[in-house]
Amino acid sequence: MTDTSNWLAACRVEDAVENGGVCVKNGEEQIALFYFKRRNEWFATQNECPHRKQMALSRGMIGSTTDEPKVACPFHKKTFSLHTGECLSGDECAIKTYPVKIDNGIVYIGKSPK
Repeated sequence: MTDTSNWLAACRVEDAVENGGVCVKNGEEQIALFYFKRRNEWFATQNECPHRKQMALSRGMIGSTTDEPKVACPFHKKTFSLHTGECLSGDECAIKTYPVKIDNGIVYIGKSPK
């Protein structure tokens, strides 16, 4: 990767939490980064749960529903698609998702939502 101006270097691959998440700061914004090891996939979303405006999604549990990767807010149990950000709990709210890529062992998060 030659141009990293639109990407935030989040961590090294080996430093990631397996099957869980961490919070990454991009200026004043908090982004939740998830490494779904058993799927060998990376996801990034806003860290703020839209239900009660708590910065908590990075501490949520990840899993799948009919092969759709999701995160559940640790406080309210609302679930969100890690692909699209849509609420899978039947609510009208959604979360922002961000592109993630790996280059030379570094995990990068796109600075703009998908």
